[in-house]
Amino acid sequence: MTVTLVNPDGLPKPDVYRQLSIATGSKLAFLAGQVARDAEGRPVGEGDLAAQVEQAYLNIGTALAGIGGSFDDVAKLTIYVVDWTPDKMPLLGEGVARAAARLGVDPVKPITLLGVAALGEPDLLVEVEATAVID
Repeated sequence: MTVTLVNPDGLPKPDVYRQLSIATGSKLAFLAGQVARDAEGRPVGEGDLAAQVEQAYLNIGTALAGIGGSFDDVAKLTIYVVDWTPDKMPLLGEGVARAAARLGVDPVKPITLLGVAALGEPDLLVEVEATAVID
């Protein structure tokens, strides 16, 4: 595997993400922010944060598969959530868990979670960008 996830001593050890990833692969991939759109560009999960998170993660998996990788190769995620409040965390977690089950992967990665006022289109609730390292 090209990415090893670590929670170093001296830092908090959260359950839902890792503090650090160590990448040893040879191909670095920077994915554009993925949103709740299917392969034809149709909206998925209108008004449903969990469904939109799931679709964004699935899109990351699809993009990486297209270049010979998988979601396991993700070294870092940045998640943008419209009007973020901590009470949305269960919905975020639900979407991540559903995507992980469908992809057959451990979704726990180093993440940065940012609340934003809006995204590129008014129906979007979340956008997820990824950096991956592939052998």
